[in-house]
Amino acid sequence: MTDTPLQTAAEPVADTLRFDSFGLAPEILRALNDQGYVHPTPIQAQAIPVVLQGRDVMGAAQTGTGKTAGFSLPIIQLLMAHANNSASPARHPVRALILTPTRELADQVAENVKAYSRHTHLRATVVFGGVDMAPQTAILRNGVEIVIATPGRLLDHVQQKTVNLSQTQILIMDEADRMLDMGFLPDLQRIINLLPKQRQNLMFSATFSPEIKKLSASFLNDPVTIEVARSNATSENVTQVLYKVAEDEKRDAVAFIIRERGLKQVIVFSNTKIGASRVAVHLVKQGIKATAIHGDKSQQERMAALEAFKRGEVEILVATDVAARGLDISEMPCVINFDLPYNAEDYVHRIGRTGRAGAKGDAISLHTDKDERLLVDIEKLIKQKIVRLQLAGFIATSLHTERKVASFVERGGMNKQLDRPARSYQAPREKVDPWFLKPYEPSASPAQVTVALGAKADAAKPQKRAALLGGFGKIS
Repeated sequence: MTDTPLQTAAEPVADTLRFDSFGLAPEILRALNDQGYVHPTPIQAQAIPVVLQGRDVMGAAQTGTGKTAGFSLPIIQLLMAHANNSASPARHPVRALILTPTRELADQVAENVKAYSRHTHLRATVVFGGVDMAPQTAILRNGVEIVIATPGRLLDHVQQKTVNLSQTQILIMDEADRMLDMGFLPDLQRIINLLPKQRQNLMFSATFSPEIKKLSASFLNDPVTIEVARSNATSENVTQVLYKVAEDEKRDAVAFIIRERGLKQVIVFSNTKIGASRVAVHLVKQGIKATAIHGDKSQQERMAALEAFKRGEVEILVATDVAARGLDISEMPCVINFDLPYNAEDYVHRIGRTGRAGAKGDAISLHTDKDERLLVDIEKLIKQKIVRLQLAGFIATSLHTERKVASFVERGGMNKQLDRPARSYQAPREKVDPWFLKPYEPSASPAQVTVALGAKADAAKPQKRAALLGGFGKIS
């Protein structure tokens, strides 16, 4: 599994353009050859030469076009001059830093970087939250040239003084707009302040919002802008359809679509964590192998779910937008929007999980009456109308049950119960304490009570008896 689809000979940018045309080191070409990659995608073809020149880059391309290889291959090439097999940590300082918004994306970028640099002496590692810091600390202290990290955990290591960024030559922000959406701007500014002033900066993302352009202006130096598709464009390889259903029918509708189409390896997107969990539970009850992945899951649970999904042990992955970017599953045929996203740009990222690297894919969305405003925003952003279809043959479980009951009544199945005479209602009897039914008896005066108590006490005392020297006589 790779996160950066690279075009093969079946879909080249140009018949003569190959990865060996960029002057990449033999070790890198060998790694690409191991994976069967020959021709670059458009974003790779335009970005690699510019990055190799040492220029700052703003790269925009729709999801699934191979942005990760577009920046990782040239930075590996640039760092080859520092590659060495020394055991000394001082010979392996952090020279390239790749920042990502989510743990899953960080892990997948790291997998790709390690795969492309496997035949070199460069070291790479990934650090993210939700797991024990000790193993990460041990690797960092041994020395690594390339660090892939989420901002929060990287700052944790900086605070613990387990990572030193003073020799970093290249900074890469992947999915930078998503990092701003998640509130990482203060962390990003702190990290930038820790880096050397003289460095190369790369920013890659599917979209560039005005906020991102403002951030890029603050630290990019005369960047080259690379856009291989218009902003917020959706892939032509993805067929988009929309089904309107009632809110309480949506879970049944998802199960129906999955069964009718025989879908496997599908991501279902929910706007909320509890919604994702409920959809996954419902699908499991319907006999569909499904699991949920969201922010309330531990990192171990999320990674285990993702691995099970990749291996095919889980057929449906129900996810919040934490999984909307960076996840690349080979031959994913379809994504389903259980909820339309609140942010229209997230729609582009979600459906970008399918139709990758030239493959065909389907993007199915469910919507209700309350989603009309969200739908208008999405269609305005992507500048196209999503096809509306009827979900033929679908009957929600709740409606099906109501129809069965109605039919049962019509057939007379309830006649016996209806003809049974109604029981008269009898109020429950109250329990009454007999003490309350006794007539009133005045209490004794205090003097009488005192006398009575004194007499009783005197009776309880033993009587004094006189005795002669011969002892007590027999009392007859």
